[in-house]
Amino acid sequence: MDRLEELIAAARGELEVDLLIEGARIANVLSGEVHRANVAVHKGRIVGFDCTSALQVLDLGGRILAPGFIDGHVHIESAMVTIPEFARATVPKGTTSVVIDPHEIANVWGEEGIYYMLDSSKNVPLNVFLMLPSCVPATSMETSGATLDSETLAKLIDHERVLGLAEVMNYPGVIFRDPEVLKKIRLAGRKRVDGHAPRLSGRDLSAYISAGIKSDHECTSLEEAKEKLRQGMYIMIREGSAAKNLRDLVPLVTPQNARRFIFVSDDRHPADILKEGHIDFMIRTAIEEGIDPILALQIASLNAAEYFGLRDLGAIAPGYRADIAVLDSLRNPHVVMVIKDGRTVAEEGDLIVGLQSAPVPKRRSMQIGKIGLQSFEIAAKAGMARVIGIIPDQIITKSLRLRPKIAGSRVVSDTQQDILKMAVVERHKATGNVALGLVQGFGLLSGALATSVAHDSHNIVSVGVTDEDMLAAVQSIAQMNGGMAVVLGGKALARLPLPVAGMLSERYMREVADGIEECIDAARVLGCNLPDPFMTLSFLCLPVIPELKLTDRGLVDVNEFGFVPLFDQTSKGS
Repeated sequence: MDRLEELIAAARGELEVDLLIEGARIANVLSGEVHRANVAVHKGRIVGFDCTSALQVLDLGGRILAPGFIDGHVHIESAMVTIPEFARATVPKGTTSVVIDPHEIANVWGEEGIYYMLDSSKNVPLNVFLMLPSCVPATSMETSGATLDSETLAKLIDHERVLGLAEVMNYPGVIFRDPEVLKKIRLAGRKRVDGHAPRLSGRDLSAYISAGIKSDHECTSLEEAKEKLRQGMYIMIREGSAAKNLRDLVPLVTPQNARRFIFVSDDRHPADILKEGHIDFMIRTAIEEGIDPILALQIASLNAAEYFGLRDLGAIAPGYRADIAVLDSLRNPHVVMVIKDGRTVAEEGDLIVGLQSAPVPKRRSMQIGKIGLQSFEIAAKAGMARVIGIIPDQIITKSLRLRPKIAGSRVVSDTQQDILKMAVVERHKATGNVALGLVQGFGLLSGALATSVAHDSHNIVSVGVTDEDMLAAVQSIAQMNGGMAVVLGGKALARLPLPVAGMLSERYMREVADGIEECIDAARVLGCNLPDPFMTLSFLCLPVIPELKLTDRGLVDVNEFGFVPLFDQTSKGS
């Protein structure tokens, strides 16, 4: 008999199933209850709640069975490891499926980057689905390593693991009907189109949603999320490393509307994954904030599965894949075992199955034009300067008007006001572009930081007290073929190589997390007071998140979606 016939026969008790899980209670996200039941599994599928005979019996002694968790929107590149290493860290925490947007690596390697992620995710105990990056580059105001137009995306849209079009960040392109943006949306057809529309409201929001865009993960307030929810959007509640919105948004969730919410990590650093958790951390936090545990588990599994049309994921019931997170309790759930496709793959926080290494990239990712100390000089002008103001725990920034420190005819970093020089150096096409700006909020008293993880085009970004140290930090990044560096007196205090596209390491996540912590500790020695200055720095180049950002082509007023000069000679300020 074929596989379908065999599953039907197994469900009827006509043959021996592969696995019987007994002695557990099911957190049933379909019926909204917890009930005792055995679970019969055959050929990786759940075939019922009892059986005549089983090849293997697993007694879980009162544990809770929940559907494997689904991350509905994640850039794995932000974890700075390859997909096999990401699986090693997240699967033991109950995550059995992720919907990735390879937007970051696509901005560096284009179509080749997408295929790298697809190839890297073969033969791992993690379902890796993909949304095609819609904005490569994110805007025309930066230099990326590639361009993905609608013709290129058309070659990928029918791939079996491609679920649709990823976050449409160019919301002005939607609202004002940019032909190429609309081509990409039409390309998705009946597949999902995800949104990215921070603070979009009123008629513009209605126009954006009318294009067929049905989700948003950029809500930072209850009012914003409520408006989008009322207009039919799924609210992807994000708890990343730089943007933490879960506690702010969870009060909006009720039993009546809970099916319209999805948990996502978006951008989460290795240390946070290892220390706090992944989607399991969001479940615990939501329960702590007063959400019913079954609703929290539903948001973490079934909601994403149904939104993306993954009909065999997200629940424990006949016909579903046997992707199961075994929990020690419901009120404060921790994952003690993970079953993937009917096979135990993780126990007590550790993956117990082997992993293949990711493919070895064949190309370098650092093509920098000639730069020198003169590249970091800012000529002084009259008037107040536009300064990027950091908002702790958010990726949005303020657009400040402050008086910079001037030495001779040049602007220099001012440690007393915490106004530091910032530079973005183009690294894809050796254009020689170096854009300069000012930022407040790092607290550096000496030295410089730099990283090649700089959303979304991932040029090299540096902030520092002296031009000499900023130059040395950028040169250190180029020498490593990408990574992070902390420099003082021209010498590196700490470095982390990220040689895969300038964003990923092929080392274990624990080693990468330790490397990041060394860099953060070195930054603290220089006076930096941010919890994760490199994550903060990486988002200061993102010209689709308000209010003021810096790309390799200049200073961007995101609200106006255009370049602005560093000096605002119309502003008097103080």
